[in-house]
Amino acid sequence: MTIEQTVIKKLRELPPDKQQEVLDFIQLLKHKSQPKKPRRSLYGLWSDLGIEITETDIAEARQEMWGNFPKDIPL
Repeated sequence: MTIEQTVIKKLRELPPDKQQEVLDFIQLLKHKSQPKKPRRSLYGLWSDLGIEITETDIAEARQEMWGNFPKDIPL
């Protein structure tokens, strides 16, 4: 008996709600085994907009965001 035949035999023995769980798991495994698409660089996405972000811009944004965040939280 092949693996496929064994799985089908065991699947038929399960109640419908458990069969759905098996199907969901198969779909999860299939999704995980698909090759991941490479991420597009943000530079490529905004290259034609003339936007240039410097280290200084990033440091200023961090300071604006986190500047007033308490460094030590009393217990």
